[in-house]
Amino acid sequence: MENNFRKILIILLCLSSGLTVFSQKGNTSKGQVDDRAYWVNMLYELSEPVLRNMSKGELKKNMVMEYSPTWDGRNKNVAYMEAFGRLIAGVAPWLNLQDDDTPEGKKRKQMREWALSGYANAVNPDNPDYLLWTGSNQILVDAAYIANSFIRAPKALWEPLDPVTKERYVKEFKNLRKIRPAYNNWLLFRAMIEVFLASINEEYDGYVLDVAIRKINEWYLGDGWYADGPEYSLDYYNGYVMHPMFVEILEVMESKKIYSTVRFDLALRRMQRYNQLIERLISPEAAFPAVGRSMTYRMGAFQALALSAWKYGLPKTMTNGQVRNALTCVMKRMFAVEGNFNEGGYLQLGFVGHQPELADYYTNNGSLYITSLVFLPLGLPADHPFWISPAEEWTSQKAWSGKPFLKDYHESIKQ
Repeated sequence: MENNFRKILIILLCLSSGLTVFSQKGNTSKGQVDDRAYWVNMLYELSEPVLRNMSKGELKKNMVMEYSPTWDGRNKNVAYMEAFGRLIAGVAPWLNLQDDDTPEGKKRKQMREWALSGYANAVNPDNPDYLLWTGSNQILVDAAYIANSFIRAPKALWEPLDPVTKERYVKEFKNLRKIRPAYNNWLLFRAMIEVFLASINEEYDGYVLDVAIRKINEWYLGDGWYADGPEYSLDYYNGYVMHPMFVEILEVMESKKIYSTVRFDLALRRMQRYNQLIERLISPEAAFPAVGRSMTYRMGAFQALALSAWKYGLPKTMTNGQVRNALTCVMKRMFAVEGNFNEGGYLQLGFVGHQPELADYYTNNGSLYITSLVFLPLGLPADHPFWISPAEEWTSQKAWSGKPFLKDYHESIKQ
């Protein structure tokens, strides 16, 4: 009776926020299919206003903008590169899948067509949606996310571009070398652009790569956590930037045989330890702590976990069904709340819903599209175990219902 009451309580808590919770035994194949359909529809809802308008050169004309109440006065046009760059980095793996005649496949094909047109417009000086490539240091950040999208889906997003567009990107990326990055996670943005250039056999700055790798490694604190610069701050930048970009940069360097003082497999093991911890931060009710700067980036906090699910495999301590179920329930809880989107269908400032007072001085609603980085597992085919495995309870659900769960432990990952 007591165990049944606990199950009912968890279900009621989730349902009150628009969630569906499946037990490990009670999940059905339809429920598993519905998870992917929900992710696809959610990503399409996020992406459609940005990519459709960008493809027609009308993003600047039509995007309903919102800026932090404490905006620091930087050029407001940075918002459009933030929206496009951050969004496309999350969408890229999904667009890399082959076309098919399913409802999902038709949406994906349309999105890819919009994206390719948007890429061309972004670097065409004669197009109304030519992005801001000079005049603000912020552009380094979001140009790096564009470069990251090419690394994540080269065959779908880089290779189909016409020679003029490719040449323009190389020129714009190299022109960003004049920007001096902040002494924190920004070192990875410079490095991401340089490693992309290396990936397409363009001239790259090896010194920039070496400095970024050495400094990020020096800022490793242990047990899966990096400091974002010389001092530690409790926030989600290990997920937004640090782990994913560090791992992906090192992966390209290794494939191109570029010397590094840190091995790719070491960075990956650190990220996997972080993933073990970030999964445990998801409460039994499918919530996670609203802490630190940039909390308006919403689901972007789980990029490292999503990246592993898509590209590297999850830590051995967790299952596909467990992680999919956890992320789906958090996503449903977050986006079931009114106010996440404005009248034009664009994201609004907030953590859950519309909470503009939470925005940092550098945040606009273009910044918020970093939430798309949680959708990386859509790059897996629909029959992958991540999507077809029965849903399972995540760690805190088991822990707070008195069920057996894996004990956590400190892991020293230095060499």
